[in-house]
Parts: sequence; C-alpha cells; structure tokens
Amino acid sequence: MNVKLKTMIAGTTALAALAIGGAAMADGHTMKIGITQNNVGVDSYQTTYENSFIAAAEANENVDAVVLDAGGDVARQIAQVQDLIQQEVDAIIIWPTNGEAVIPAVREAFNAGIPVIVTNSNIAEAGFEFVSSFSGPDNVTQGSRSAEIMCEKFTEMGIQDEAQVVQISGQPGYTTAIERQSGFDDRLPEVCPNVTIVETQPGDWNREKSQTVMEAFLVKYDDIDGVYSGDDNMGVGALNAAIAAGREGIIFVGATNFAVGYEAMERGEYWGSIYQSPVDDAEAALQTAIDVINGEDVPFLNYFDTPKITQDNQSEFTKPVF
Repeated sequence: MNVKLKTMIAGTTALAALAIGGAAMADGHTMKIGITQNNVGVDSYQTTYENSFIAAAEANENVDAVVLDAGGDVARQIAQVQDLIQQEVDAIIIWPTNGEAVIPAVREAFNAGIPVIVTNSNIAEAGFEFVSSFSGPDNVTQGSRSAEIMCEKFTEMGIQDEAQVVQISGQPGYTTAIERQSGFDDRLPEVCPNVTIVETQPGDWNREKSQTVMEAFLVKYDDIDGVYSGDDNMGVGALNAAIAAGREGIIFVGATNFAVGYEAMERGEYWGSIYQSPVDDAEAALQTAIDVINGEDVPFLNYFDTPKITQDNQSEFTKPVF
C-alpha cells in the first residue's frame, strides 16, 4: 500500500496529514482511523511511535489511517480533531498536547458519535466520560517503580537515611509528567522515609534544558546523591551536567529507557530506568481503536507493562531503538 502525503486546511491551521491504506473493501468494512499526535519531532520516542503506527496501519488492509502531528501546539491539535470529525472517521486517537486543554475537542468528537482513544498520556479526569479507552503506560506506576529503584540503590550504598534527591520533571501541564512525578513523590517516602527531595524543576522532555536545570542544581546544592528524571532523555542531560562539573557518585534514575540511557547504563554512569517500547505503544493504540470500532469489550485503562531496568538486569532487555 502507498503512503500518500496530502495537506488539509482546518480553520486557519494548515495540517500535514498522511493518509494510509488502500481503497475501501467491497464489503464496506474498512475502518477510517485518525490520529493526532503530540509532537513527533521533539524526541526519538515520538518519531519511532509514528513510524510504528504507520507500519501497523499499512499492514492491516481493513484500516485507512489519517496521521496528524500537532507539533506541541494545543490550538493546532484542537483544529485537527475538528477536521477528523468533519471527515467522519470511525475513531479518533489523540496523544494530548495538554491533558486539560483538549477536553472540549474530545467532547465534540464524543457528541458527534465518534469514539476517542487516548494514547500514551491521558487527558485530565474531567474528560474521561468522553473517552472510550486510554491505551498506554501506567505512568504513576512508572514513577513509583523509579522511586523503588532509587531507594534500593541508596539502601545498598548505606545512605538511605541521609540521601538528598533532585527531580527533573517533564512538560508542565502534561499528564505523563504530572503522573510520573506524583508516582515518584508518593512512593519514595513509603520505601525510603528519610530520603529528601530537595527540589523539582521541569526539563520539558528536552535534554539541553535538563542539562541547564541540573547545572543550576549543582551550583545550588553541595550534596546531591540522586537525580530522578521523567525520562532518560532528560536524565542524560542531567548526567552530562554532572560529568562536566566533575561531580561523581550521583545515582541517576529515569523513566522511559531511551537508547542514550541504555548506553549510559552500559558505561556504568546511569543506574536505572523503566523500560517502555514506542512500538508496543503505537500498536496497542491502533489495536484498541480497532477493538472499540468492532464493539469489543475494552478496559477503560488499557495499560501495557513497563518493567524496571537497572545495570543489574539490563542484559535481559534489548537496546531501545529510539
């Protein structure tokens, strides 16, 4: 099947879309599924997700997919949802740019009778009634598991009663960032009650910004024993700052194990993370949409597993492709 590029205009926003799939089947069972993603170019996870989604859609002759990217712009994403509604797609998959701001657009789709599947990062709870299913990782659990990894390492080192931690969170207002932080913040005191989180600052999923945040932490605090980052892209930015400053012995723990995090673990510079596959993420979202269209019973929170990965067990995991 061919992937053809077409440009559509929705309101005043120009939208680039990939239309995927062949002609409608004779029995009329072709499903038209639209997806609006958060920001494909921002990191390798999202790029790999898009490529995997396109491949999965192309491999299914019953699917005709319209693939859109909001470029991190809430207004553009809302316009994209409205455009998909006008196209009368059978389902809309949304990777929200902002968990609160997209709720009115999701409500519009719901009112138009189009099921909405939220992928990767959930919308705010106020919008749950308009959503058929969330497909993605359990981000609160990821944060909790990261806290456990860090506590276990501090205990092994014998510093569990005095360690100080700084945290670099994701993009403010973004559900994944909020959930990973809350999971970490809630779990760490349960397992290591005497460890202190001295400060949290956002790194916006960006390696360079996270490096700058960490540089400021290193100037401000003489004693940093651990760094928790909402993903490994940010975590490696923080690691780079520590290496440049000559600060050794800091335990780095992330979530969403990127290739750069995996490689830093192999070098012994980065301790642990949470293993999450963008391929699994994309394929699960598409399958969830297909199941919803077919009237199958789909759980509202349709999680795929994301296990702990540390230097101790990383040989059990293949290096991430992103």
